[in-house]
Amino acid sequence: MAAELVPFGVLLRRWRERRRLTQGELALSADSSTRHLSYLETGRAHPSREIVLRLAEHLEIPLRDQNLLLLAAGFAPVFEERPLAELDAARQAIELVLAAHHPYPAFAVDRHWNIVLSNSALPQLYEDCAPELMAKPVNAIRLILHPRGLGPRVLNFLEWRAHSVAVLRQQNEVRADPVIRGLLAEIAAYPVPAGGEAVPVSWEDARRYATPLRIATRMGPVSFLNTTTIFGTPTDVTLSELALETLFPADKQTVEIARKMTEETGAGAGIRLVR
Repeated sequence: MAAELVPFGVLLRRWRERRRLTQGELALSADSSTRHLSYLETGRAHPSREIVLRLAEHLEIPLRDQNLLLLAAGFAPVFEERPLAELDAARQAIELVLAAHHPYPAFAVDRHWNIVLSNSALPQLYEDCAPELMAKPVNAIRLILHPRGLGPRVLNFLEWRAHSVAVLRQQNEVRADPVIRGLLAEIAAYPVPAGGEAVPVSWEDARRYATPLRIATRMGPVSFLNTTTIFGTPTDVTLSELALETLFPADKQTVEIARKMTEETGAGAGIRLVR
């Protein structure tokens, strides 16, 4: 953490500019003055712990970066970062959601889209994926779009990549992260597989209100709509950066194929820790 430490005023100005706020706008929302905010950014004034946390709240700064802001101001971090295994109540809640979503895929990812928990549903979806992409930590975005992953079997590859690029760009806007920037550049460079172009949208197609993930399998094409769930008001860094990704069948054919896949494996709703 110390290796990333830069002066408090520099960090504050970066976050304010990232949120596209003037000093006056931030000062007004944080119940401060433009002069005091200017003094904080230039280092002419030293912030109190209270003003650091208040400014962080109004700038919607992630908990990990709030700790860095506090350190830069000379205060101890206030938000703990514990392994998921130690967050008993939260982990049990995640496991309940993942298990309840079986037989459809559901998994929890960290801030870099690495899968930390999964309900291991429909393993047939991942047939022919390269072993290195299935090795820990499994990156959900890379696995879906990589040429040695699901990429060649994603029927609407361009649509799904555009969706993934938009998500990563938005995430990088919230918190500049070199890992996310690297992942963004990586998936943007993936070649478009044969048959991965966007397909026409019909009125009855689920894509009229959301972009589905369409995958070719040996039992036929399946189509899923995804939802993302996060914890409300987290006070732990690890929990604040976790998201639950759940895939729902977008058509009756997917429901039927998922039923056949489940019967084929005889798998229950087991939850596994991926890393």
